[in-house]
Amino acid sequence: METILANKNKIIQIVLTSVLFLVAHLPNLSIGLEFVLYLVAYLIIGFGVIKEAIEHIFHGKWFDENFLMMIATVGAFAVKQYPEAVAVMLFYALGELFEDIAVERSRDSITQLLDIRPEYANLVAKDGTVTKVSPTQVELDEVIKLKPGERVPLDGKVIQGNAYLDTAALTGESEPRLVETGAQILSGAIVLDSVIEVRVTKPYGESTVAKILELVENASQKKAPTEKFITKFAQVYTPIVVGAALLLAIIPPLFLGLPFSEWFYRALIFLVISCPCALVISIPLGFFAGIGASSRAGVLVKGSNYLELLTQIQTLVFDKTGTLTEGKFQVENVYPDAGVKEAELVELAAIAEMHSPHPIARSIVEYFPGKLPTEKLANVKEVVGQGIKAIFADKDLLVGKKALLDEQGVAVAKLPPTATGTLVYVAYAGKYLGCLEIADTLKQTSTATLKELKKQGIQTVMLTGDRQKTADVIASKLAIDTVKAELLPQDKLTEVEKLQRAQTGKVGFVGDGLNDTPVLASADVGIAMGALGSDAAIEAADVVLMRDDPEAILRVLNIARRTKQIVWQNICLALGIKFVFLILGAFGDVTMWEAVFADVGVTLIAVLNALRIMRK
Repeated sequence: METILANKNKIIQIVLTSVLFLVAHLPNLSIGLEFVLYLVAYLIIGFGVIKEAIEHIFHGKWFDENFLMMIATVGAFAVKQYPEAVAVMLFYALGELFEDIAVERSRDSITQLLDIRPEYANLVAKDGTVTKVSPTQVELDEVIKLKPGERVPLDGKVIQGNAYLDTAALTGESEPRLVETGAQILSGAIVLDSVIEVRVTKPYGESTVAKILELVENASQKKAPTEKFITKFAQVYTPIVVGAALLLAIIPPLFLGLPFSEWFYRALIFLVISCPCALVISIPLGFFAGIGASSRAGVLVKGSNYLELLTQIQTLVFDKTGTLTEGKFQVENVYPDAGVKEAELVELAAIAEMHSPHPIARSIVEYFPGKLPTEKLANVKEVVGQGIKAIFADKDLLVGKKALLDEQGVAVAKLPPTATGTLVYVAYAGKYLGCLEIADTLKQTSTATLKELKKQGIQTVMLTGDRQKTADVIASKLAIDTVKAELLPQDKLTEVEKLQRAQTGKVGFVGDGLNDTPVLASADVGIAMGALGSDAAIEAADVVLMRDDPEAILRVLNIARRTKQIVWQNICLALGIKFVFLILGAFGDVTMWEAVFADVGVTLIAVLNALRIMRK
């Protein structure tokens, strides 16, 4: 709103100045009246620049574009070049107006995300009455009602009704998603067709929509090295060109006897040309546009520094389960040991896994057909990366990897030779009972994504806690360069650190956020896959893929490369043209009008070039 109002004021100033400028060009005006018209026009269009320049001087910031424009135009008035002085300010204001419009356009794709901020929640009281309240007032386990067309205000679980949700603002996915009773839903989506009731599982401050908004609002604070370089460059460059302009005005008249007014005018032109606007505006805008384009593609990048780091990735390390595979498991085969009944094996495995949230554990519990006897279960302990230890009917129960049984001194019989899935071993009362084979499937886009990454020269590595045989099968299907299996979470961290030490390029890690938080935080670029519902992943990762789709990695890598390419085009364009015009200005071959083009014109070209990032 403030930007729109400022632009309206700027348009009024430009129109008034243009009218006065044209009137001042009418024939037969007295010199005094002509001067007054130009002065009034100059003050209307240049007041903001002069005010800002003076304020900056009092704050110790002498050398910026406002200071350069003020000195150049006041100097033009001093040598009676009134039209040039007004024209410089007029074109500068026009340039700023177009830049503001361009910046607003670049912000659109990101600020559209701010539309996901819910305005209210329909709170259902115990007596069934519904009250419209702020989402911040709704507490855990309270129930809210959602009608067609309303935005989901808080994360929760559907307890009544079925509906299609529009999740495009969250994931970039245009196809509606069906949610049924029992499904988890995320804030920010829109209910399309039915009334549903939802039990709140997170307060507003911890909800998905709050996390996304926080990321978006903070993204511009983390600067890329190129941005930091340009800021430092401008701080050094501007005082140098001011000094050069001063020498240009003084040395020829003082030592060569040349006319002062001519060389003073050249120095003013030199100052106008030297304004670093194109760099100062277009470079941050380019990175901002890159972050905006990423958000439209369903990827949240936490800062322009990470966007630049993505272009330097030499190795991408992938977790397997939930990242390259669906993570939707089912029991494929049951291999009981000699003398053990299959039903007994499955029942004991399900009893141990019944309280675990892990997808493999859930698949075993769902595979058991009856009701589980839980009254004799005690001392359940999850051994990270290995499985479950428990006491059932006063006897030790072990369910998990072979390493867990080995550690407890339980001998495992010969493994089934045909099994290629994940194996879950079961031991009870110190005796091996058998194992269950759990199958998982590759995500649809995994194969094509890995193939394209190899084409781009990126080395691929897969780290998994699964057994070697299962990992090898997946790796061969995806043609992954290196695979390491049977790793604990801390082992994955060690492997990534080894890669970082061994390589000159950057190492990225892609994980689903369930147990990969330490590695996501440690990698040069941590990429959380489909992690909208995982607070830990959103917190630890540098890049969040809002869809559970490996192909999004290719999209954000391409956007990052395109952003860097356009940013450097702008740097070369701005410096190249300014260098040529500065030399021409010093030799008197450039007028004040051409100097304005060299400044404002190049800035506009650079801004429009930066906006090309948004079109892909």
